[in-house]
Amino acid sequence: MYSYRLEQAIRAAAVLHKDQLRKGAMPLPYVTHLYAVAWIVADYTDSEDTVIAALLQDTLEDTSYTPDELREDFGSNVLKIVEYVTEPKVLEDKKPSWIDRKLAYVKMLKNAPEEALLIAAADKINNMRSWVEQYYDDHARFMKDFGTNLDDRIVFYQNLSNVLNSRLKNDIIAEFNHVYTEYKNFIANVKKTEGK
Repeated sequence: MYSYRLEQAIRAAAVLHKDQLRKGAMPLPYVTHLYAVAWIVADYTDSEDTVIAALLQDTLEDTSYTPDELREDFGSNVLKIVEYVTEPKVLEDKKPSWIDRKLAYVKMLKNAPEEALLIAAADKINNMRSWVEQYYDDHARFMKDFGTNLDDRIVFYQNLSNVLNSRLKNDIIAEFNHVYTEYKNFIANVKKTEGK
């Protein structure tokens, strides 16, 4: 699958996210997450546009990259996919809560194309797997890094799981469900040890 366009997307992701770090005890460059998601996606599709969109999934949300620039650089199809996995913009006069933003994202996925659902699943697989591995024995640090409202996290992931399981017709759903079960168990253990 390797191509000039894919190489350009790898470079774009690296440059656009160059100063961003992942949360955690060891703050890794944010782009490591995007590479992992693209790698997962590539295991479940031969679509170059989908892998490119996985690499660029957070550019509209977290960088100065514009939709017009993305379309010009990678085409309308990649832009369409990325827009479906981008959280709705925050209005200047209203700052929605974390859960409201996440549920708005899930609502968008209810009408998203299969490519966007695949990226959403891969994105959350990487996030959940990373959190369980990194914080397995450090629940207090997880609470410090990600906030104390564990019930909201389960509400979001359950809503996302419902959409993915009802709409996504790809083998990745088995991996998503497996990792989601581990994540739910992890959150239950955090609740027990942290008294939440």
